[in-house]
Amino acid sequence: MRAWPAPDLPALPVQAPPVRVHDSSTGRLVETRPQGPARLYVCGITPYDATHMGHAATFVGFDLLNRAWRNAGHDVVYVQNVTDVDDPLFERAAKVGIDWRELAARETELLRQDMAALRIIPPDHFPGAEESLDLIVDLIRRLEDAGAVYAVDDDLYFSVSADPTFGDESGWTRDEMLAVYADRGGDPDRPGKKDPLDCLVWRAERPGEPALDSALGRGRPGWHVECTAMALDLLGERFDVQGGGTDLVFPHHEMCASEAQVLTGTPFAQAYVHAGMVGYDGEKMSKSKGNLVFVSALRNSDVDPMAIRLTLLRHHYRSDWEWTDDQLWASLDQLDTWRRAVAVGAGAAAMPVVDAVLSALATDLDAPAAVALVDAWADATLGSSGLADTSDPHAGATVRSLLDAALGLVL
Repeated sequence: MRAWPAPDLPALPVQAPPVRVHDSSTGRLVETRPQGPARLYVCGITPYDATHMGHAATFVGFDLLNRAWRNAGHDVVYVQNVTDVDDPLFERAAKVGIDWRELAARETELLRQDMAALRIIPPDHFPGAEESLDLIVDLIRRLEDAGAVYAVDDDLYFSVSADPTFGDESGWTRDEMLAVYADRGGDPDRPGKKDPLDCLVWRAERPGEPALDSALGRGRPGWHVECTAMALDLLGERFDVQGGGTDLVFPHHEMCASEAQVLTGTPFAQAYVHAGMVGYDGEKMSKSKGNLVFVSALRNSDVDPMAIRLTLLRHHYRSDWEWTDDQLWASLDQLDTWRRAVAVGAGAAAMPVVDAVLSALATDLDAPAAVALVDAWADATLGSSGLADTSDPHAGATVRSLLDAALGLVL
């Protein structure tokens, strides 16, 4: 399916340093070393409701990675999927009395508008599960041939024991996995399974449930195998980064990695990068809890999308934090200060700020440090603490380009 329009990105006068990210599988900061284009897969939405700040924070975080790679001189191939075949979508559609495909199309279009407003670079590939069905079925067949898939009644399951490295991506113990598996879409207590942790790869048609025609008969694929198939097809083996929220570490990313590794014999991705959770009213922001702040609702209230993005950037992408309206109002004031500073034209020396901001973002996407550096430059330029510094005649234009290219902010 189509993504959204790409923003124009200004060129910067210097090249950024190599990018390092926190790899969840090792718990360490690792340098990304793309061979050819940098390859990124980010797990996208299940389109049964509007984009909330938890989604936006994740996508802005990986947009920083996309930009950091580009500023370091790399081309980027970015894949973001849409899980448009899944239980939450079917349940929501039935509840509101709408066709599930119509609901998915409507919410995916709203995502496009939100992402374009936040100036997120669109993915090169934006596949949905339904359009990728043949690809997914082929991967299930290959897993079957490898002896890693078995039947329970008419359904098919992936056997985690087929992958000797199962658990390496998350680093979780078996007890930790079992403690959350049922709450995260698993069915550990289903009779007939070889292992409670085995995951569904094909659900045969049930009366009253949506089903798709395929070479496996009528039914629908499991969630994890969808991403496995799309990532391997569009990015190949050992792509650079698989990303998503920390709630995907297990089971989703663990299962994706294991399914791929059974077929390829190599790690799925070279690094697994996870964004923190955004809370509201004291709990993680989620559709199930209903404590959501929607990007579209703020946009429709005439809130500057750049203030929304800046609010997200003031938190490190890996941190858990809580959204408050006060932060948004502070971002509006901060943007006003920055706009006044760049409008001066001449200002405090810009190149030290360019170098420092690019270095901060190359070090695990440290946007809060980058924001603080721009704050200091704006204060010096406007003379907030005394005499204004206008020693660099081109500072305003340089900093404006830096904010756009590195942080995705247009002043």
